[in-house]
Amino acid sequence: MFETAELGQKVSKSDFRKQGLELWRALLEVQRQVRDYGRFPILIDFAGVHGAGKGTTVNLLNKWMDPRWIITRAYGQPTDGERTRPMYWKFWRDLPPRGRIGLYLSGRYSDPLLDYVYRRISDVEFKQALERINTLERTLADDGALILKFWMHLGRDAQKVRLSALENDPLEKWQVTKEDWRHWEMYDRFIEAAEILITRTNTGQSPWHIVEGEDYNYRSLTVGEIIRDAMASQLEVHQLNAELRRERHKRAVAEEAEAAGDDENTDAGQHRSRTIFDGLDMSKRITKKEYRHAVKRLSGELNTLHREALKKKISTVLVFEGPDAAGKGGIIRRMTSTLDAQNCDVIAVSAPSEDELKYNYLWRFWRHLPRAGYMTVFDRSWYGRVLVERVEKLAATDEWERAYAEIIDFEDQLVEQGVVLLKFWINVTKAEQKRRFDARLAAPHKRWKLTEEDWRNRDQWDSYCLAAHEMIQKTNTGVTPWRIVEGNNKPYARVKVMEIVSQHLAEAVAGNASGD
Repeated sequence: MFETAELGQKVSKSDFRKQGLELWRALLEVQRQVRDYGRFPILIDFAGVHGAGKGTTVNLLNKWMDPRWIITRAYGQPTDGERTRPMYWKFWRDLPPRGRIGLYLSGRYSDPLLDYVYRRISDVEFKQALERINTLERTLADDGALILKFWMHLGRDAQKVRLSALENDPLEKWQVTKEDWRHWEMYDRFIEAAEILITRTNTGQSPWHIVEGEDYNYRSLTVGEIIRDAMASQLEVHQLNAELRRERHKRAVAEEAEAAGDDENTDAGQHRSRTIFDGLDMSKRITKKEYRHAVKRLSGELNTLHREALKKKISTVLVFEGPDAAGKGGIIRRMTSTLDAQNCDVIAVSAPSEDELKYNYLWRFWRHLPRAGYMTVFDRSWYGRVLVERVEKLAATDEWERAYAEIIDFEDQLVEQGVVLLKFWINVTKAEQKRRFDARLAAPHKRWKLTEEDWRNRDQWDSYCLAAHEMIQKTNTGVTPWRIVEGNNKPYARVKVMEIVSQHLAEAVAGNASGD
């Protein structure tokens, strides 16, 4: 695989000066176009043999392009914050927004490669780690990101010469460590691992480019030209896709208007499909006395379990979804009031801000993942992609359809990290929602809770029910199942949620990872 990167290719100083100047101008121009018109992020990863020029190439790219629009990250030993969160948390945290470029050293490939070389993981585990990276890159590329990966290569003898030259230079010897020489002795093992890595993660959406790193001039021009051409090509694709999306949106609006006209000539409710919510016993309730006793008992249990989870560094993520006025906020307040507010965050999710729209929709949720032992409660969540954004046509069909798999992968990563993840759908009937809306209107101190959007969403009740039905059906896995809570009686719903959370926290604290 690496023979073509061991040919001793060189570029003269005069040619480099001439071509480098032209490339410099071209990169600045295409970077400006991406920033102004492209609106897609660019992720550029550098891996490869030590001494092959990864760091110097990154420095040169910051010189050739405008560094104000570049994010450069080099990862070392994980910090405490990184160690206590899922592996890819730091990479999501460091994603560039649309229109900007991210340059990464020792990025997402570094740990799996080193773990395999040092035999800390098996062949199967190595390939599983690479498939997880493929999934991440596919998620980002499907959302429009340009992903480029460079393997900067040196042959075994060339690397020895490079390391020796650096070591003998008083100003550069700091770059060479005992570990570097140990890795050189393990050269063949590294190359074996690299071949597996590149073969399994070289995709059309995120290709690898193997670059011979012996000559500074040659590798600099090669990397710069690949980046220039890829950015220009992605700009064309992005603009074409934008036109196609506009055309699809026009057709969808026209088809919806036509369908609405047809519906006026049919019997009301004729096309309504049954959902999982139709089989719920929405009459479930408890008395005030039962509620007081249950809340008193569960409050003590949750407080004790949460403090124990903090000691054992067991994190908790709770997700609440459901119709407007279903009682999600009341459940969250009742439960979190029993916990130490310093160790529990409640994230109220609304429409994404202008800044959040610059990133993949999952980015803002990755940012809020709790540290080890802490709890994060999401009042609405990443499921907005397949609910609100689907029903309101804020996301294209292909975007919300692929989100099911993206969400399952996201949640699997949380569970693999040891997070207690519980998802609740708080259900109310349409009649009960209307009663609560009217009660809010009648109470001056609650009137602010009711908006025009709430009434508009109510007009699309059936569409939201069908979307929620499909959401639960497609994301209700053995690892992260949904808990559907009958919410017409608020006391009953609050007690049921608190009991489920208490049960699963107790299992986690006791070391029992089994589900229901």
